[in-house]
Amino acid sequence: MKTRLNPSFLAALPFWLSLLLIPSVWMGALMGNFWVFLPLAMSWYLFSALDAALGISTQNADPETPEPDLFWYKLITQIWVPIQFMSLFALIAYVPRAEHLNIWESLGLFFSTGAMTGTIGINYAHELMHQRNKLERWLGDLLLAMVLYSHFRSEHLLVHHRYVGTPHDPVTARYNEGFHRFYPRVLRESLISSFHAEKALLARKKRPWYDRANPFWRYWALQLAMLILAFVISGWFGIALFLMQAGCAIWQLELVNYIEHYGLTRAYLGNGKYEHVKPRHSWNAAHKATNWLLINLQRHSDHHYKPDRRFPLLQNHDTEDAPQLPYGYPVMTMAAMFPPLWRRVMNPRVRAWRRKFYPDIEDWSPYNKAKHELPK
Repeated sequence: MKTRLNPSFLAALPFWLSLLLIPSVWMGALMGNFWVFLPLAMSWYLFSALDAALGISTQNADPETPEPDLFWYKLITQIWVPIQFMSLFALIAYVPRAEHLNIWESLGLFFSTGAMTGTIGINYAHELMHQRNKLERWLGDLLLAMVLYSHFRSEHLLVHHRYVGTPHDPVTARYNEGFHRFYPRVLRESLISSFHAEKALLARKKRPWYDRANPFWRYWALQLAMLILAFVISGWFGIALFLMQAGCAIWQLELVNYIEHYGLTRAYLGNGKYEHVKPRHSWNAAHKATNWLLINLQRHSDHHYKPDRRFPLLQNHDTEDAPQLPYGYPVMTMAAMFPPLWRRVMNPRVRAWRRKFYPDIEDWSPYNKAKHELPK
């Protein structure tokens, strides 16, 4: 059942919970000790507890809601960019000069800051880079540059959405592939595939890869600017702190990427073609609190089905259309760090998904390894 989206600020307020991570980071900086891990504890454990207490929400907003009614929903992703920028570099200025913080507390604080720039920052960048508005795409580029992962935009838009659920997509986790194998593979392959995708796009326009239209020039320039700013503010220690949060943010992103499509594949039709992407090719989660924190990212089945939908209009898909995660993303990402536990929880669900949606496929091995030739 579709309901009219309430355009008021109060209705959008639950999605603004992410702003709580800003004071949690500064509380860690001011208090030191184990308080430095407060943002990580909030994003993982607090919202896991809230999911358990508040349950799930399957309510869907009318996808035809007019753009003006989305103002308070869109604003949070846009204002987050300057807020994160000021907080991150203010911390880089403050922490090296804070006598009450030792080296391990400082590094721990910036590891925890990566939970903010990864869980929220990269997620908001994901929402912004899907929009046609150039300003929003630039804001997304700024967020990605703050974690040195600018190529994610090219990889996500040109590779992942096109090849999701196939061996041609580096970000689709293979059945039985543990995160510790997935992570180094995706770091390497996503950078290569994103560059090749932009190079191919330019080649179709009879332009070389080094043409100024290649967004990688912008990616490199923005990332270099962030590193230079960190150095100007606090020298090499500032660079180290910046790299610590970026590393944690990237790890957070790829943990989420790992669970979103684990073991799910699109049927190969022959002649280099695969079936169209459907809600069944992404894991769905309807846990209310985490969907507030992650602006409905867990409605990932609908995001791939309709990539241009803004987050408040994403639809929840039930078990008839999409496979369901047993818990929200915080719990599932923690489980992904322990491959035996992950396989015990998820492998039976993947096998059940195969029986339900593809009962005629008996041999799944080609879908795990083979890269069928793509059409020219």
